[in-house]
Amino acid sequence: MISQTSFQPTRREWTFVFLAGLMITNAVTAELISSKLIDIPLQFNLGDWQFGPFTTIVGVLPWPIVFILTDLLNEFYGEKAVKRLSWITAVLIGYCFLLVYASLQIPASTLVSGSGLASDKEYNLIFGQAPWIILGSICAFIASQLLDTTVFHWIKNKTGNRYIALRSTGSTVVSQLIDSIVVLYIGFVIPGKLTMAEFFKIVPVNYSLKLLIAIALTPVIYLGHWLMRKWLSTAA
Repeated sequence: MISQTSFQPTRREWTFVFLAGLMITNAVTAELISSKLIDIPLQFNLGDWQFGPFTTIVGVLPWPIVFILTDLLNEFYGEKAVKRLSWITAVLIGYCFLLVYASLQIPASTLVSGSGLASDKEYNLIFGQAPWIILGSICAFIASQLLDTTVFHWIKNKTGNRYIALRSTGSTVVSQLIDSIVVLYIGFVIPGKLTMAEFFKIVPVNYSLKLLIAIALTPVIYLGHWLMRKWLSTAA
C-alpha cells in the first residue's frame, strides 16, 4: 500500500507558483488583446531624432508586468527555472490559440441578433488573428524570454549582486529588440502585410516604447526586490 504524505509546500514554493501563474496570465492576456491599436501621446526629441507620438497594440499593457516578474524569477529562482517557465508559457499560449481557433469554427446562435452579444463576424474580427501573427508572437516571446534570462545571468555573473538596474533593465533592453524584430518580421513581413521599408520604420518606434517602459520600471524593480527579500526571509 502506497503511503500518503500531506503536501506542505514552503513559502518560497508557493511564491514561485503565484509568480509563475501571474506571468502566464499576463502573457496569454497580452496575446489575446493584441488586435487593438492604441495611440500614446508621448513625444520627445533626442538630437536629430524624434520619438513619438506612438501607435502600438493594447497588448503592451500587460508586458511591463511580465518584465518585472521575469526579473524577480531570474533573481530569486534562477536561470533554469525561468527558461523552463518560458517554454511552458509559450506552449500554453499556443494551446490558448488552439482553443480560440476551435471556437471560431462554431457558428454563433441565431439568438445573437438583437441580444447585444457578438455575431460570427464581430467575434472573428476580434479573435481571428492570422496564423502568421500567432506564430510570430509565440516565436518572439520564447526568443526574447530565453535571451533575457541569458543576458540577465551573464551580467549577474560579471557584477555579482551589485547593479540590480543594470542586469534587470539591460537584459530587457536586449531581449525586447529581438522581440520587436521577430514578431513584426514573422507576423507581418513574411505574409506580405508590411514592406521591408515599413518594417524598418516601425521597429524603432516599437522598440523605443519598450525601452522607455523598461527604464521607467527601474524604481518598481528595486521595490520588488526589497519586497521579495523581506517576504522570503520571513518564516512561513
